[in-house]
Amino acid sequence: MTHSGADIAHLLSAHGIRPSKALGQNFVADPNTVRRIARLAGAAEGSRILEIGAGLGSLTLALAETGARVLAVEADRHVVPVLRTVVEPAGVEVVEGDAMALDLAALLAERDPGRWQLVSNLPYNVATPLVLRVLTAVPAVERLLVMVQREVGERMAAEPGRPAYGAVSVRVAYFARAEVVGRVPASVFVPRPRVESVLVRMTRLTSPAVDPALVSYERLDAVVRAGFGQRRKMLRRSLSGVVEPEAFARAGVRPDARAEELDVAAWGRLAAP
Repeated sequence: MTHSGADIAHLLSAHGIRPSKALGQNFVADPNTVRRIARLAGAAEGSRILEIGAGLGSLTLALAETGARVLAVEADRHVVPVLRTVVEPAGVEVVEGDAMALDLAALLAERDPGRWQLVSNLPYNVATPLVLRVLTAVPAVERLLVMVQREVGERMAAEPGRPAYGAVSVRVAYFARAEVVGRVPASVFVPRPRVESVLVRMTRLTSPAVDPALVSYERLDAVVRAGFGQRRKMLRRSLSGVVEPEAFARAGVRPDARAEELDVAAWGRLAAP
């Protein structure tokens, strides 16, 4: 049994909670939506699921309904006691803490050393850094299904040449295959946001798209950021002082190309020493 809009309103009123703009809180208040997310995530008996930003437990309950083992992380100390009363009877473990500060890799390893999924309605203001933190620092998470602001999700999944393609697209592509698998209307949230949301599914690659033995992720990240930092300029200008002039010929990249033309493999060749 997951939350309707009336359930969310009752929980907020009964416990004197006001959604925090600072924390980007928009609670899902539609059972069909959260069950759809659980289905798209492939949640099932035996699944190990990390949920970040569990809020009042709407999605948490839908995930627990499938028989999955759910570890719910929530940063808001005012919400955590309510979340516990809602989801702990369903067998969910709740951890209070900021996912940007917690050692998520250790947290998962302590519970189960197997493979995990991240399934979350992520706060809009931290969605990108959270996804990148999980991809870079929590290798036990092999799949992700996240609900994020539409523009953010499109950037995460964009391919070269698309308007949304940028540094985030390349950094995600280094670790995973990403695709937008659905849209979510603003009407299913309390309070109602002013933006549309999308569902982005990511599947971690068996190995990074660029061989770390040839170029480190940190070096690739620095070059990509520099290239997209001045995306209207030709790469020979935006990357001046970042890569050597001869790197273009070695990488098979035109010096007059622009950042949005290069896929992750080309960025890797360009960043290589």
